[in-house]
Amino acid sequence: MQQLNKLISKELVIGLPKIKFEKDKLCDACQKGKQVKSSFHSKNVISTSKPLELLHMDLFGPSRIKSFGGNYYALVIVDDYSRYTWTFFLTLKSEAFKAFKKFAKVIQNEKDLKIKVCRSDHGGEFQNELFENFCEENGIMHNFSAPRTPQQNGVVERKNRSLEELARTMLNEYDVPKYFWTDAVSTACYVLNRMLITPILKITPYELFKGRKPNVAHLKIFGCKCFVLNNGKENLGKFDSKADEAIFLGYSLTSKAYRIFNRRTLNVEESIHVVFDEIMDLEENPLESNKTNVGDEEYFKEALDEMYLNENPLTEPEDLAKSWKSPRGLSLENVIGKISKGVVTRNMSNFCMTVAFVSQIEPKSVEEALQDDQWCIAM
Repeated sequence: MQQLNKLISKELVIGLPKIKFEKDKLCDACQKGKQVKSSFHSKNVISTSKPLELLHMDLFGPSRIKSFGGNYYALVIVDDYSRYTWTFFLTLKSEAFKAFKKFAKVIQNEKDLKIKVCRSDHGGEFQNELFENFCEENGIMHNFSAPRTPQQNGVVERKNRSLEELARTMLNEYDVPKYFWTDAVSTACYVLNRMLITPILKITPYELFKGRKPNVAHLKIFGCKCFVLNNGKENLGKFDSKADEAIFLGYSLTSKAYRIFNRRTLNVEESIHVVFDEIMDLEENPLESNKTNVGDEEYFKEALDEMYLNENPLTEPEDLAKSWKSPRGLSLENVIGKISKGVVTRNMSNFCMTVAFVSQIEPKSVEEALQDDQWCIAM
């Protein structure tokens, strides 16, 4: 209608009647041919006045790579007022309720506040009888975003993207194996809580939620090489090494300690007695640095691969190098010949292994059956 009015007022065409066109009703044909999604604008006001008034929840996954701890999913919870974030890693979607129930009890006791509202999408892990009963018993209002409209749950959706992008970047910087993705996501969440500046209030989420400024002096580079003290875990000889080389994976959420992957024991440990080497070449991979013996390095790779396959019998570690891979569920002691030749088919095998010997007559005794002239070859 506006275009027609412009053509008339500026006399740009001939033959158009000089009347005023007004859009005073909805055009069915236009709506069917040109309707688009509604727009979503950022809010310039704060909807809540204190923590736990509104929690945003979402689940992302499954990951194609099973984590070192056997998880495929991550539950992300964001506080609306402070934007403080928590992450919980799950093996199955059905574990989401159990994780939320435990979190609700702990966080309400910690802050001495009650959760008033939680918001999620219509996923089956959130919209079920267990969640409904728990919310009714505790007086929690459970809101849902409109179906197929993730924009209405945009706070946690955007947080998911930030966590995934940061974790992907951190894993790629030092070529850390992808099955440490849970440690990368947890570390990214830990850092974002202390480094982000919330809109409008211009304060970090940690200060808004905890009531004090965060200390970031202990932050280290994810995936860097480090050394952990062998502090009484084993009986050391007089001249044995006092420290083990390790890879830094993040920060403990239950104690004042660092999480590291010990290259010698092939275990994830938590310790405060750690020394970091953050000045190493950025292009150097901590998994391959400081090689003292080729045999020892090959042993490390084979042992790590064997451990991963034992814990993940249904998952092949596609992110590992080819030299790390070994047959799954197969004892090398029972293999005849060289395993590098692969599977040998019937046509490629020995002639004697693919024939059957059939007797021409029915033997009456063992001695008669063992006579050579009574056998013929049947293919």
